[in-house]
Amino acid sequence: MKVVINGAGIAGTALAYWLGRLGHDVTLVEHAPALRTGGFVVNLWGIGYYALEHMGLLPALLDMQHTTDELRMVDQAGRTRGGYPSSVLVKLARGRMATLARSDISATIYASLDDRVETRFGDSVTAVVDDGTRVHVHFEHAPPQEADLLIGSDGLHSRVRQLVFGPDARFEYPMGCHVASFEAAGYRPRNGNAYVAYTAPGRYVARLPMRDDRMLFFVLLRDEYLADGTPEDPAGRKAALIRALDGIGWESDAIVSVLAQTDDLYFDSISQIRMDRWIQGNVALIGDAAACPSLIAGEGAGFALAEAYVLAGELHRHGDDTGAALAAYQARLHAVVARKQKHAERLAASFVPRTALGVRLRDYTTLLMRLPVFPRLLMGRYFHDELTLPDYGI
Repeated sequence: MKVVINGAGIAGTALAYWLGRLGHDVTLVEHAPALRTGGFVVNLWGIGYYALEHMGLLPALLDMQHTTDELRMVDQAGRTRGGYPSSVLVKLARGRMATLARSDISATIYASLDDRVETRFGDSVTAVVDDGTRVHVHFEHAPPQEADLLIGSDGLHSRVRQLVFGPDARFEYPMGCHVASFEAAGYRPRNGNAYVAYTAPGRYVARLPMRDDRMLFFVLLRDEYLADGTPEDPAGRKAALIRALDGIGWESDAIVSVLAQTDDLYFDSISQIRMDRWIQGNVALIGDAAACPSLIAGEGAGFALAEAYVLAGELHRHGDDTGAALAAYQARLHAVVARKQKHAERLAASFVPRTALGVRLRDYTTLLMRLPVFPRLLMGRYFHDELTLPDYGI
């Protein structure tokens, strides 16, 4: 088949990997001028870990993982008020967990595509016409193209979803928070391999040591701390973030100073995409374009990898019956992802409590994770995969 994939993140590159391996004619289109760098670090376990293992890429990625010794919650003065060893989470994942940068995952998959996939950077889909048999795809720069399938793997603000299924407002479910991340070199203190986090009411700031003496900063804000909403321009977003963090304690002054100098700031709302269906005619959505469980759910990258594998596997299993393959893909995954989204909704309040009392209770509760039995009781459900990936023989 001829397949156009819009978006070269984790989901898009993974699907291109499987379809290219199966001999399909794949065009991978990415709006950015090159593969994206930086961004979040994710804990990958369960179905996502298995998917990378099945692709044969896990050993290379394990060499890139970021090891942490502990999650440490601190107060305004930097004194430890909560947290637990990272080994607790590794044990919950039965030893099969890796902490990886999202960009490292997609770059490693992309490097494995070789010449099996045509890639087009600096372009994107602008119009879609599905005649029931073929889909006619129009681009910003390249000539129009006919394909058997168009796949939207272009993230939370998916262009394919907007064109085919409708505007974002129909599907986007805001979680009441915004997220930001940025990096800096040579930041001190470093605290070994500890992930250190401080929470003021409605605002969460953390730092994670990276390779090459770099530090990743991660910020969560309740929406009420963005009085004027989310600015559209990069300078406005940086200014809004600085206002929200200024003077809240701990290392906020130093972090604001780093933020003021960065040229690479990620800043967006935390939202889920909730849809009754991910397929329409010869168009399908995967990854964040389809569901975006949100970073609070903790397994978005894993589900993106699983969805890519299942979609490719169902297309392989059903041969020429593309409609049956797409329906099977949705039927196998949709309900599981919806339940993961509900878990995230319940977790949201614990990430950024609104009151000082809520912060203290959350921090003290994390100390229970150091005791036997409590990790399984408190977090065991989030490490239990409802889905077992089928063997498609690919």
